[in-house]
Amino acid sequence: MTSDLPLASAVREAALGSVPAALADLGRLVRIPSIAFPGFPREEVERSATAVKELLDGLDFFERVEVKTATLPATGAEGMPAVLASRPARNGRPTILLYAHHDVQPVGDESLWQSPPFEPTVRDGRLYGRGAADDKAGIMAHVGALRALVEAAGDDVDLGVNIFIEGEEEAGSASFAAFLHENADALRADVIVVADSGNWDAVTPALTVSLRGNVRFTLDIETLEHASHSGMFGGAVPDAMMATIRTLSTLWDADGAVAVPGLTARDAETPEYTESTLRSEAGLPEGVSPTGRDSILSRIWNKPSITVTGIDAPSVRNASNTLSPKVSVVVSARIAPGQDARSAYEAIEAHLREQAPFGARLTFRDLDLGDPFLVDTSGWAVTQARTALADGYGVDPVDIGVGGSIPFIADLVREFPAAQILVTGVEDPHARAHAPNESLHLDTFRNALVSEALLLASLNETEL
Repeated sequence: MTSDLPLASAVREAALGSVPAALADLGRLVRIPSIAFPGFPREEVERSATAVKELLDGLDFFERVEVKTATLPATGAEGMPAVLASRPARNGRPTILLYAHHDVQPVGDESLWQSPPFEPTVRDGRLYGRGAADDKAGIMAHVGALRALVEAAGDDVDLGVNIFIEGEEEAGSASFAAFLHENADALRADVIVVADSGNWDAVTPALTVSLRGNVRFTLDIETLEHASHSGMFGGAVPDAMMATIRTLSTLWDADGAVAVPGLTARDAETPEYTESTLRSEAGLPEGVSPTGRDSILSRIWNKPSITVTGIDAPSVRNASNTLSPKVSVVVSARIAPGQDARSAYEAIEAHLREQAPFGARLTFRDLDLGDPFLVDTSGWAVTQARTALADGYGVDPVDIGVGGSIPFIADLVREFPAAQILVTGVEDPHARAHAPNESLHLDTFRNALVSEALLLASLNETEL
């Protein structure tokens, strides 16, 4: 399918016309604080799911639209609500599954936000708000593209379309595998579009072809049966904070590169990416040097990283002259494509146990694993996606790796091994997903919506 065919031209025009309504609907979704983490109100996630269902019902396109949950296998608890919609293919056309998620990250320190996190605000060509980019914009790219296809093609849409809008991606997708298994027939597709990644920059589209895996766990380090006076016993008794600092420091070498035996790296070329670009996109100030070795993108895409993302210890405000008996930290590792997450975790655990000083007791809990992913770029759907991106953005797309993880893709591969998976997104490098002042570049959103609409038009003309 190319842009000189009548359907593509009509779809492009309809897609451009649908952008204002899509942004208005996005604003309504952003106002719902749909945080699926424990301790936050489930009712808001349910309200968000209902709002998404109403958007899909409004298309008057699907045979069914439902809000559904699955049971968490480990606990028997009910997962967060997801939205499922389906319309079967006709006349030998393929079926596409469109994925996004309607849950969002917690806001963090609200004082760091320049505008209220759940009040969508436009500044300097960007829409600010929690979930404005990750991933409620992904939902609206799907909805806007479908609106354009229906407007342009009417009843002549033979493409099968299934939609899965998850409600707990940010909280770990605990019920994802069970949901896929329970709803496999309604979700099965020839092509799967996961709209939860990013682009090379605000004007250059990208297909994500590699993703690092993830290993996340909580580590308790204990050295004492109870707290003791630091003056009376300091110098002879190891406190948990000292043991924690010494143990964690062994995870990296002098350059800041991961120094855990058994963690592997992928050998693959990367595009040129300068240190100045890194400083701009990551907020790295002058005088603070990058970590690691070799090309910058190889460090982000193809090598492991380890970050301590949380710590429970006496706060500065409550500090006293006390030897701490126990410190707990959250360790988040990203695993290079080519290594399974279980073996990576075992390597990290063995390293930490070996390095713990003074016989400190280590307890590992709350383990979460996600395998890396490499896209097979030889399929026909990849070719059509690249054409649609080039036509929608007016710039040829690039293939990128992503340092982050989308661990549920491994579940998609297991459940639908024959499907071609396309990882796309609406974010640009300045979106600040998960951070304060998350935002969506409005031009990028427009181009992403148009590109997806053109892909749908192309698939609607494809015979299997």
